[in-house]
Amino acid sequence: MSSEARNVEILKEAYEKWHETRGGSVDHFIDIVDERVSFGSLPRGAAPMQFATQYDNREVLRSYFKELLEQWSMNFYDVTRFIAQGDMVVMQGVCSWTHKATGKTCETPKVDIWRFRNGKAVEFYELFDTAAAFAAATA
Repeated sequence: MSSEARNVEILKEAYEKWHETRGGSVDHFIDIVDERVSFGSLPRGAAPMQFATQYDNREVLRSYFKELLEQWSMNFYDVTRFIAQGDMVVMQGVCSWTHKATGKTCETPKVDIWRFRNGKAVEFYELFDTAAAFAAATA
């Protein structure tokens, strides 16, 4: 199996678990990233999604998932496709989350960009409809 195919398989399993457990598979995501991961998010820590910012190591990254799941509940997370080239994998999908404090739901296209080295994710950046997410998180 090529490294591209192996990286896609790693992510397929991770996203399937993420959807099936409605976010309960944080440990699995943490396990696939390198200790020194560059993890970023389009909101860049802007209110009301301060947790969606830049992280540089696996243990600190746990706070992203902790705060995400404290503030939001997942309705679904559907992957449409993976595109792999070399050490990069792009996931394209759509997801829906409900903000726990406001009760508002956000459905958004989702693109995650991953880079792997030696079977571990060393870079990640997520893109989604921040306007919709901010609106759902605001009373």
